[in-house]
Amino acid sequence: MPPKTLIVTDSHSGKRLDLFIQHHEAYSSRSRIQSLIKEGLVLVNGKLEKASYKVKPGDGIALELPERPVRKVLPENIPLHVVFEDDHMVVLNKPPGLVVHPAPGNYTGTLVNALLYHYGSLPSTGRGPLDGAGSERERAGIVHRLDKDTSGVLVVARTGQALKALTRQFKDRVVQKKYLALVSGVIKRGSGTIEAAIGRHVKERKKISVHTASPREAITLFKVKERFKNATLVEVEIKTGRTHQIRVHMAHAGFPVLGDRVYGGARVAKIGDMTVLRQMLHAESLSLLHPVTGTPLTFSVPPPPDMAGIIERLRG
Repeated sequence: MPPKTLIVTDSHSGKRLDLFIQHHEAYSSRSRIQSLIKEGLVLVNGKLEKASYKVKPGDGIALELPERPVRKVLPENIPLHVVFEDDHMVVLNKPPGLVVHPAPGNYTGTLVNALLYHYGSLPSTGRGPLDGAGSERERAGIVHRLDKDTSGVLVVARTGQALKALTRQFKDRVVQKKYLALVSGVIKRGSGTIEAAIGRHVKERKKISVHTASPREAITLFKVKERFKNATLVEVEIKTGRTHQIRVHMAHAGFPVLGDRVYGGARVAKIGDMTVLRQMLHAESLSLLHPVTGTPLTFSVPPPPDMAGIIERLRG
């Protein structure tokens, strides 16, 4: 692949070289970046530097990324719950447990595998990780993402025009996303706003946290819908679409999502005599403009049976 050049700005002055690169290559692990530096594939102003080098404004960072074999992503006959579709887009109700797009460890059984089977070729943003070449089929039609164990509304583009228009709506925050979250603990106030920048945890690279060297703005609004003995059902609206945003923000506020062992630990794995097997987070509704006609559209789906069942038992 041709070298990529990054220019250091004032806002990144003093940051470690490896962390600076990771900020710009969000799909890459820090260990992968450090390996590239050790292999001499990263030059700072034409010279080799260590991963600990502190970058300065105006530094030119050249990355030489080795070619990686592209994994073939094949169509698979996986059922889809279609809420709406036309020639331009598809709106789905994603079940919990379904990975959205292929990645290391999940190259089969994903939503993209299913989309390729049911809809054939789909457009791609062309964005891929530094950690692996990844064919464009790996991101076929994907505009936004839901975590593997999060259920709910998800929109997929069927044409390049629709992909461009929908991507722009997400970037410009035209899209309104509302979630239902069942969280541990009783929230006393009726509503609130959580504003806390988040990014990769400074030590635990697989986690997102407010303790990060690469903070990105994140705003979450919540409103209490129902209170139970040791839990609260909240409606959540996100103004920014950061990875794991709701899960991180609710845990930061002291009310981790039930079943979310990553951010809530063992205490959220059970409620009363019930074991909670996955995070109780559901993308309830999505409002956007049709990518071609501009017509305002809102799509809503109810929580899946496991979440609805736990809510009913808490009411009882």
